[in-house]
Amino acid sequence: MAKDSSLRAVGWARSLPVSSGVKAARDWTRAHLATLGWTRTAPDLVDSVVLAVSELVTNAHIHARSTAQLLLTWDQECLHVTVHDDSPRLPEQRYPGAGTPGGRGLQLVAALADDWQAYRCPRGKDVTACFQSPTAGRQGNGCG
Repeated sequence: MAKDSSLRAVGWARSLPVSSGVKAARDWTRAHLATLGWTRTAPDLVDSVVLAVSELVTNAHIHARSTAQLLLTWDQECLHVTVHDDSPRLPEQRYPGAGTPGGRGLQLVAALADDWQAYRCPRGKDVTACFQSPTAGRQGNGCG
C-alpha cells in the first residue's frame, strides 16, 4: 500500500500586541491544543508548549519591543510554534548566574521542545519551537 505523501496540516495564527500580555497567548494556545485532544491525552506536553509560548512571546515583547505574531502549525507529527517579531536581531542563548532573575527563556525552550531555531525574514525574525506528537513517541528528533 502506497503511503499518501500529501501534507495534511492545520494552523492557527494570532497577533499579540505588547499591551495584550502573554496570558492571552497562553490561554489561546491551550484552547487550540484542546482541539487536538492534547489537554486530555498529553497534559504535560501541553504545559511544555504553553510555557514555551509564554517565553517566546515575552521575548518578542521585551527584547524586540514588538507585537508578536504567534503561529501554531500541526502537521500530524509535530506542532510547530512560531513567534514572529519586528526585530532582525536573532536571539542569543544566555547563561545567567544563579542570582540573576531573568535570561533563561531560550534555555527553557531548548529543554522543553524537541527542536528550536531562529531565522531572519524580510520584516524581522521567526523563532520556532517544535514539539513531537504525543502519539509519535518521545524518542529521537522527528521535528524539523
